[in-house]
Amino acid sequence: MAFAVGIMSGTSLDGVDAALVEIHGTNTDTTVQLMEFATLPLGTEIVKKIKEVLSIETSSVDKICSLNVELGYVFSEAVKAVCEKADFPLEKVDFVASHGQTIYHLPVPGDHQLASTLQIGESAIIAEETQTTVVSDFRTRDMAVKGQGAPIVPYSEFVLYRDEKRTRLLQNVGGIGNVTVIPAGAQMEDVLAFDTGPGNMIIDELCQQFYQEAYDKNGEHAAIGKVDQALLSEMMAHPYIERPYPKTTGREDFGVEYTGALIEKWKNTVVQDDFIATATQFTAQSIAVNIRDFMDHQSDLIIGGGGSYNPVLVQMIKEQLPGRTVLIQEEVGFSSEAKEAIAMTVLANQTIHHLPSNVPSATGATKPVILGKITYVH
Repeated sequence: MAFAVGIMSGTSLDGVDAALVEIHGTNTDTTVQLMEFATLPLGTEIVKKIKEVLSIETSSVDKICSLNVELGYVFSEAVKAVCEKADFPLEKVDFVASHGQTIYHLPVPGDHQLASTLQIGESAIIAEETQTTVVSDFRTRDMAVKGQGAPIVPYSEFVLYRDEKRTRLLQNVGGIGNVTVIPAGAQMEDVLAFDTGPGNMIIDELCQQFYQEAYDKNGEHAAIGKVDQALLSEMMAHPYIERPYPKTTGREDFGVEYTGALIEKWKNTVVQDDFIATATQFTAQSIAVNIRDFMDHQSDLIIGGGGSYNPVLVQMIKEQLPGRTVLIQEEVGFSSEAKEAIAMTVLANQTIHHLPSNVPSATGATKPVILGKITYVH
């Protein structure tokens, strides 16, 4: 048994999620009890710095170098915050599992490049600030054995959600959408996972551009708007949507540049709320197109991540999958907001015990490997 804190800062840049858990066992005997969850908001200045290093036009090596250390302090504060909220002594935490902030993910390299990924948030700072062992940088080892380094959560989903009688599809809607398909009675090698396309990323960027709002709270803008079919058709024609799995995507495909180009092209023909409604439908439809073939009447689609709190998006997904069971995490007894932070603790627990936690059938890796790097305090 161990106490751990998982921390996750995703592509949506809406905060650092921290989950304090009690974890037992390893491999398929792993069980996790969520003790407390907290989100540490990312300040305006930090978000600005992250966005600068995400963009090829504004990034620089000195900015990345400095931000790596600064995020280490931010992540440390998230660990302290969740322990304080739980009234749990920091010194009793056995390890911290830090995903880090992805600033570039390159699974399909261009000319003169290598498949690679980069998450920052210096683990040495977290270890020193918390006086706790830190497991970090989970994606790179999978890529070292020809995997795409993503999706990262299928192992934890297999361990925590598999069912003997029903196929379960775990659809996360963060900045990017990703799905894990766990057939009824599955073994690890039966699990499939891949990124379905955009999650909240385009919606969030539109809200920031149009209304200076971080996201579409409760889908209020999408609810007012109407879907523009011509714009939707252009978005659905994006080559990623129909690309065969294994596949992974990110801001490189659906970030600021993509959204800005859409706004520039369509700003005179599509009003703001219609734009947001169409982007919301794009997320719903891209999910449905990618998962429909895996679903039958013995399947459950379980939606998690920030998008699960957008009722308009959830309803659009349901409409795309008539007659199928569509649920959100809370309806099966799990927390949507804590899901990915909890997943980090499961991966780190495997690492601590010298056990693999990638899923080659999901990432395309040639073999199972132990993920992550360990930073010890002593």
